[in-house]
Amino acid sequence: MNTYRGLFFSLLAVLATLRAEAAGPAFVEGRDYFTLGQTQRTNVAPGKIEVLEVFSYGCPVCNGFQPTMELLKKGLPANAQLAYLPAAFNKAEDWPMFQRAWFAAQALGIADRAHQQMFDAVWKTGELATVDEQHRLKNPQPTIEQAARAYARWTGVKAEDFLAMARSFTIDGRMRAADEQVLNMQVPGTPCIVVDGRYRIADSIRSATQLVPLVRFLVEKATPR
Repeated sequence: MNTYRGLFFSLLAVLATLRAEAAGPAFVEGRDYFTLGQTQRTNVAPGKIEVLEVFSYGCPVCNGFQPTMELLKKGLPANAQLAYLPAAFNKAEDWPMFQRAWFAAQALGIADRAHQQMFDAVWKTGELATVDEQHRLKNPQPTIEQAARAYARWTGVKAEDFLAMARSFTIDGRMRAADEQVLNMQVPGTPCIVVDGRYRIADSIRSATQLVPLVRFLVEKATPR
């Protein structure tokens, strides 16, 4: 109940900020957002503007950012669509495994359904935790087999089917493409928000009261006239 109350009051604060920004938002390129040198492909429905979160289930900041992402989702304009891109640049904390798991789940149509459960498995229940109670890296790290069993329990997709997809050439290709895209977007860390494959939001923008109006501003900027 307290969580929902907190989200409710956070949403009210975001709405108040949106009303204030309607008079003319003071967002500055080079400070609040950056235009990418190379526009990236987007993967949303025709006519939609992509709002992309670069993330990892192994990233503690991404886990703490989830309530803000929920507020962002609620505050998106009708012509915007949220998308996700898993990063893999932190190999020590198992990010490549989480990237593989995300793409396999996406290909099987279960990624969105189990998105919060994956974060919880790493940071709440500890089923897929990468660190122990003393915040030391676990050895060994969670495996794709463990992730497959978790997805099977949450979604009903058989673990062997999940593993077959996760180990396929298709997923290998998506992982390589994701790594290239993360480099091309010059992602400084996670979470990172990119709008329409063109505008990367500064990593100093973390609160919903800042992020939601800025994303709406960039969606409007990217919308064809």
